[in-house]
Amino acid sequence: MIRPDILSRAAVCLVALMFGLSYSLSAALIALDLAKMGLSEGWIGANVAMHAVGVLITATFLPKLVVRTGIRRLVIFALLLAAGLLVAFPALPFLWLWFPLRILLGMASEILFVLSETWTNSLSTEETRAQSMAVYTAALSVGFALGPVILSVLGPDGGIAFWAGAAIILAAAALIAWPGLEVPQFDKPAPGSPLRFMAMAPVAIAAVTLNAAVETTGLSFLSLYAIALGWAEGEAARLMAVMMIGAILLQLPIGWIGDRVNRTGFVLILAAAASAGALLWPLVLGNEWATYTLLFIWGGVFVGIYTMMLTIVGSRFAGAELVGIYAAMGLVWGVGALLGPVLAGVAMEATRHGLAYYIAALCGGFALFAATKQRKS
Repeated sequence: MIRPDILSRAAVCLVALMFGLSYSLSAALIALDLAKMGLSEGWIGANVAMHAVGVLITATFLPKLVVRTGIRRLVIFALLLAAGLLVAFPALPFLWLWFPLRILLGMASEILFVLSETWTNSLSTEETRAQSMAVYTAALSVGFALGPVILSVLGPDGGIAFWAGAAIILAAAALIAWPGLEVPQFDKPAPGSPLRFMAMAPVAIAAVTLNAAVETTGLSFLSLYAIALGWAEGEAARLMAVMMIGAILLQLPIGWIGDRVNRTGFVLILAAAASAGALLWPLVLGNEWATYTLLFIWGGVFVGIYTMMLTIVGSRFAGAELVGIYAAMGLVWGVGALLGPVLAGVAMEATRHGLAYYIAALCGGFALFAATKQRKS
């Protein structure tokens, strides 16, 4: 008989995985289909922006809604909505419909993103909080990696990948509905707008923006950067897989360390290491195994920043107030995911190693910002 707390942790990790899957799969598939329809990059970008609109809308009312509805019901609703929307895209090939559908998908994603983090935090104790959030972040990374895997196996044509993603999400919804899970309850909503919650945890907000900007930039441009430096297409695509594996496997030791050291100081070390590591990319990309080693470690270190910030926020806030902060974090995640690749493209046009310098600057800038805030507090 599986203990309820273990079953609940597994369920929450599954929700995180479904968030990553729904985002990574839909982003790639929708962009490919819109390109086949003959749309310009501008129109495709406008459709991507609709996801952020859905996130923004949801962030404004989610803290109150979760009090009235409950976490489990909202999560199941969001999973069913995401599955239905994935099926709707190939079933309704009308361009004007894909914009409101993308808004709804953004709303479902925000619910999964915020409530999975809140649920994970409620199941954690202070002594093991970093390790719990590390497992959560690893599941999130698995979800992000699963989308491209499904796409590469099934291909983008015929809507099969959409249907496969929907089937997986429906199976997850059935598991979340399983009785016996430990689910947190909230008595009253936390007052205030997303701006108030951002002001309460500025370093965490900056960390989420950084994570979204760099993660989506890597998915979009790392292979192109390697190809420009002489790597074959298949080998270049493998680099992203190596980085994702590092992001997944190294979260557990990072979480273990995070439960035994000063967490704020640890975040600064991780950010500085991520910045220095990105600056090494141009130096090692000429050697295959040095590149694999560096990217494996770098992926774990970089995602570790996000893991530790989730841990710090979870140790300082609780209840509906925590939902509000996580909702604000979900909002800026959409902003970072939208702006990150755009700015990276500009950097890559400016210089051959623009991607490495851009990511190093973002990580270094975050480290300076976090250090300044820590000094003031």
